[in-house]
Amino acid sequence: MVMHVNFSPEMEGFIKSKVASGFYGNATEVIRDAIRRMQADESRLAAWQAAIKEGDMQLSRGEGVAYTPDTLNDITNQAIGAMHSGKPINPDVLP
Repeated sequence: MVMHVNFSPEMEGFIKSKVASGFYGNATEVIRDAIRRMQADESRLAAWQAAIKEGDMQLSRGEGVAYTPDTLNDITNQAIGAMHSGKPINPDVLP
């Protein structure tokens, strides 16, 4: 499909600078990369929203854990142990 899109002079300059940097071969690659990143952002946002909804439902069922210094220490120790275990990091906890 062919689309014609108008950009502001600032956006056009940005796209041209990305191509001139050599990282992208042409403007189409810049736009495609931007769209892929937007799609990934939307997927991450949907996953976060689903996790928050699940957490809210767990709290309403009384399944929450009190947040105390001891709780934080336990979480930290588990994370450090997991980090040194050589197992892959759960992508849900990555930024």
